Amino acid sequence: MPISKKVEALMTKASFIRRMFEEGRRMKQEFGAENVYDFSLGNPILEPPEKVIATLQRLVKEQPAGLHRYMPNAGHPAAREKIAAYLNSQMDLDITVADIVMTVGAAGALNTALKSLLDPGDEVVVVAPFFPEYRFYVDNHGGEMIVAESTADFDLDLSDLDKAIGPKTKALILNSPNNPTGRMYTTEQLTKLGTLLAQKEKAHGHAITILSDEPYKKIVYDGLTVPNVLAAHANSILITSHSKDLGLAGERIGYAAISPRHVDREALQNAITFTNRTLGFVNAPSIFQHLAAEAQAESVPIAIYQELRDIFCKGLTEAGYSFVKPQGAFYLFPKTPIDDDVAFVSLLQKQRILAVPGSGFGRPGHIRLAFCVRKKEIEESFEGFAAAMREAGN
Repeated sequence: MPISKKVEALMTKASFIRRMFEEGRRMKQEFGAENVYDFSLGNPILEPPEKVIATLQRLVKEQPAGLHRYMPNAGHPAAREKIAAYLNSQMDLDITVADIVMTVGAAGALNTALKSLLDPGDEVVVVAPFFPEYRFYVDNHGGEMIVAESTADFDLDLSDLDKAIGPKTKALILNSPNNPTGRMYTTEQLTKLGTLLAQKEKAHGHAITILSDEPYKKIVYDGLTVPNVLAAHANSILITSHSKDLGLAGERIGYAAISPRHVDREALQNAITFTNRTLGFVNAPSIFQHLAAEAQAESVPIAIYQELRDIFCKGLTEAGYSFVKPQGAFYLFPKTPIDDDVAFVSLLQKQRILAVPGSGFGRPGHIRLAFCVRKKEIEESFEGFAAAMREAGN
């Protein structure tokens, strides 16, 4: 056997998202890109804001001394200081430069945090539906992923979370706004969750850390704002990237911000910096650390994504689809008209529409549609969506 048996087994469970993305490439070659409606991958369509591009050009032109050299594994102190100051201005906390670790995107931050927290056999709770890669991130570090169900409209189900959190639970991954549903958890829900976790910590004698995965925090609609998870539970780490809000998915830049109220604050500062190095990331991309630090208040124009959401919601409703309207991110998660979501995805493919089965996100009977695409692509897809619905018998 040329590869690890474990990796071979995991690859069979690999993300439907990437499978559909590759299928999309094949179909575009066969039918032409303009004749395939690809909603499979959350690949941001909006380019970085003008200020971000101008900052990048300035950094490259001016070449600050040491820009391309090694730096502390946690990242450039000046960049981390600016990010800490920005977060404090938003959340009224006393985050310091030592609490910030620059990482290779949110995925890098999650892996460094999980490596720092988990011993073999420890459990990490996630809320379904969830980003499929969480399963592999937890497994990377010897943990076991425990799934807690959400409510029918994708809110936190405190009763199910109560059952899922046990003596081996070391962390809980929260993703709000959520991929794949676009649901945003309210302050009231998070406060109740914080109370539950405090009770569980007292019962089990150790901290349970919320890893708050927030790459869509700025991509929210209808005037909403995302509540502060760090205020709801002391033992929390904010995880983010600038793939979505700054349109920098290919640059892999993000950070972890440890709550100054975390009971293991100093130990985590050291551990996440250490694992950032030993997992092979070493440090986040140097130029983009400086860029991110200067662009914390920037974002792509959210109104464009909101318009795409509204167009998609209207067209799918008219085609007979049922869904919870997303409050943020750029995904819709409609119910499928037949129980077998994988089979329904095949019906959509016959219409040259690419969607991802909800089974991959831990919630069968749904599909995920990424609407970070051209408006024309959405509008021209509605006839195919309606045809697939008719073929399914609805």
